[in-house]
Amino acid sequence: MQTLILVAIAGLAAQLVDGSLGMGYGLTSSTLLIFAGLTPAMASASVHLAEVGTTALSGISHHRFGNVDWSIVRRIAIPGGIGAFAGATLLSSISTAAAKPLASTLLFILGLYVLARFLFGRARVQRAGLPGLKFLAPLGLIGGFIDATGGGGWGPVTTPTLLADGRLAPNRVIGTVSASEFIVAISASLGFFTSLGGEGVRIEFVLALLAGGLIAAPIAAYLVRHLNPRLLGVTVGGFICFTNARVLLAAVGVSGELFLGAYVLIIALWATAIGWTYRTLRSETPTTSRKRR
Repeated sequence: MQTLILVAIAGLAAQLVDGSLGMGYGLTSSTLLIFAGLTPAMASASVHLAEVGTTALSGISHHRFGNVDWSIVRRIAIPGGIGAFAGATLLSSISTAAAKPLASTLLFILGLYVLARFLFGRARVQRAGLPGLKFLAPLGLIGGFIDATGGGGWGPVTTPTLLADGRLAPNRVIGTVSASEFIVAISASLGFFTSLGGEGVRIEFVLALLAGGLIAAPIAAYLVRHLNPRLLGVTVGGFICFTNARVLLAAVGVSGELFLGAYVLIIALWATAIGWTYRTLRSETPTTSRKRR
């Protein structure tokens, strides 16, 4: 029961992040599930099975609001599904001792990416035209593979890349990526079922994730209107790095005072990033207010 409560809390926290940033459900929930003691394969399998439901609803909602470019979905979702199936098969075939450092390394890198994106990110100028298959196929393949092996990463890999490319409006990027993730979630789930069998997926964990997400949905809708996404993104990116650093440091043999010193450094850098972002936002507010006057 205690583990299920932790999983529900993970689902709640992940939905808060995803509903506020448009990405991060898989990263946040997988990080918390691994931290709670689940194996990387079981954590990723549970997350992706839960995402089959959440991404279906998300895709339908974005379609109704006209945010989905279905020609892009076809070009990125199929390679994404292939990459996700391959990633799930790989993660299921290696030992837990080897999988934990691998998953934590990917999550740590993606956490740094999310942190840096919201810390230094700037708005991109939109360009004419649409991304082609030569651009979308490798992006989908890599995004799907990382998503399955790391327990998350489809949004953090594909969304910023498409935004940086500038050929899709931001609302179309988010809607298209969300609709495509349904195929990625199904493919990853099939990969885990094929490799692990029914015993590899804990339905109670999936239901707990969904329950937590259901509770968090209206809260996330409130947060997205009242919290600054840059500050939230920096906070969440640092949290993902902080929680996964433990496994990475242990994997390279860091212990004792050196381990403590490394954690103190991570916390100091994380706090500095949050403080710098907060001060930057505060300094920008008066300028914005004066311009409106």
